[in-house]
Amino acid sequence: MRIRTGPRKTQSVDGYIHSLETLGTVDGPGVRFVVFTQGCPHRCLYCHNPDSWRLKHGKRVASAEILDQIENTSTFLKRAKGGVTISGGEPLVQPAFVGSILRGCKEMNLHTALDTTGYLGEKASDAMLADIDLVMLDIKSYDPDTYRRLCGVDLQPTLDFARRLERLGRSIWIRYVVVPGLTDIDEHVEGLADFVASVKTVERVEMLPFHKMGEFKWQELRKPYQLAATEPPDAATMARVRQHFTSRGLTVA
Repeated sequence: MRIRTGPRKTQSVDGYIHSLETLGTVDGPGVRFVVFTQGCPHRCLYCHNPDSWRLKHGKRVASAEILDQIENTSTFLKRAKGGVTISGGEPLVQPAFVGSILRGCKEMNLHTALDTTGYLGEKASDAMLADIDLVMLDIKSYDPDTYRRLCGVDLQPTLDFARRLERLGRSIWIRYVVVPGLTDIDEHVEGLADFVASVKTVERVEMLPFHKMGEFKWQELRKPYQLAATEPPDAATMARVRQHFTSRGLTVA
């Protein structure tokens, strides 16, 4: 166990979390300590954690407690060329809590990443964004009507946040979930590919195939799961969508 030799500079802030993952390998580079925060303004039709929507349905913790756990694994995280990722839910529902964790991580010289829709980007101060090495920006669709149908909120704040990150020189990975019949429409994907290619700090696009692994949670919460009849995309669909991005010179993972 790592023992601190002095007081932590970062002020502790209470917040709500959904869960923690200490050996994450899909939420940023290397091995990650992932904090899944509670609370989200989106109501995505394919959400695999609808139990994370309501803020106070999560576990209340102090950021200092989270930082203590991170500190105990910090040496390993550095050796594994990883770091800490704050995900959700939507982390920017709790900017003070998330900002405290990010600041503490930078005091440990750890790589930091934020997984966000950017819808609440105005809540993130420039100081907070300066503590983030990588933003994984989830863009659900480039068509405003489809976006609202999928998520229940407007698209424009996400696009505005991407431009702000570009102005601040923040590295971006775009995350895009391919849902047959909804987000694989060629015209919409082409529009997104053009937009993403114009954002100079985008390093790559992560294409994620739709899945229904969270459907049982909707049933447990007695919520109607509208995509029950939708099947995951086949290889041909994924290849077609990928081509729209790669043809613009974008790196696709």
